[in-house]
Amino acid sequence: MSVVEVISGTSPVILAFPHTGTNVPDAIWKRLNDNGKILADTDWHIHDLYAGLLPEATTVRATFHRYVIDANRDPEGVSLYPGQNTTGLVPETDFDGQPIWREGEEPDPDDIAERLRDFHAPYHAALSAEIKRVKAIHGLAFLYDCHSIRSHIPFLFEGTLPDFNIGSNSGASCALEFERVTAEVAGYAPGYTSIVNGRFKGGWTTRHYGRPGDGVHALQMELAQSTHLATEEPPFDYDPEKAEKLRVHLKSILGRIEAVAYELKAMGT
Repeated sequence: MSVVEVISGTSPVILAFPHTGTNVPDAIWKRLNDNGKILADTDWHIHDLYAGLLPEATTVRATFHRYVIDANRDPEGVSLYPGQNTTGLVPETDFDGQPIWREGEEPDPDDIAERLRDFHAPYHAALSAEIKRVKAIHGLAFLYDCHSIRSHIPFLFEGTLPDFNIGSNSGASCALEFERVTAEVAGYAPGYTSIVNGRFKGGWTTRHYGRPGDGVHALQMELAQSTHLATEEPPFDYDPEKAEKLRVHLKSILGRIEAVAYELKAMGT
């Protein structure tokens, strides 16, 4: 199985899916403990949730699980949120702070180096290539990084997470117009809550690729899983009724983003 799946489109918008994959090679699977084998921290069904919403968008999807290596973390292992609980490049714990590896089977530096080479690097090589291709067509590219997370995780944040968590690295990763239209749609979506640059400001992907001055814009959307799952506990089933309600707003967000991208293209910015 390829570690990355790419569908090249003609839109200026690229959808990235670093955390929907559930493939764990056998040699790594055997080292996970029973808790780790639940794969609880998957971005469950997110690629299905976005399917078809922007038909000409490019999609880049990691097929490997984040416990193999996290494609949305700095390859140097630098923390995204210094001083706050989080998980690293190759997680030692789940989002509840509980160990995921069998005792004595935790990944060592050699393991991490191999996984960087075999999984993290190919994913980002594919993503970089698509950004370059799209920018060559349009003069700019917009990277929309697709994520989800449980709405209640005391180890990571207090209380209940908003439904739409929009991250632009505090405004540094994209032109203001992109952040604005995304926040407008989310803010006016009836029955949903939203925030911009709250607990989740954008992961390494958003921060690394988002260079508006160079014509590459990036935004992370972290959805609360309660918006589209029947339950945030195993078996993490997709709820079609919830999902269809949410897809209306996601489609609007992507459409507005694409429209802004074409406007900027016409302006030559």
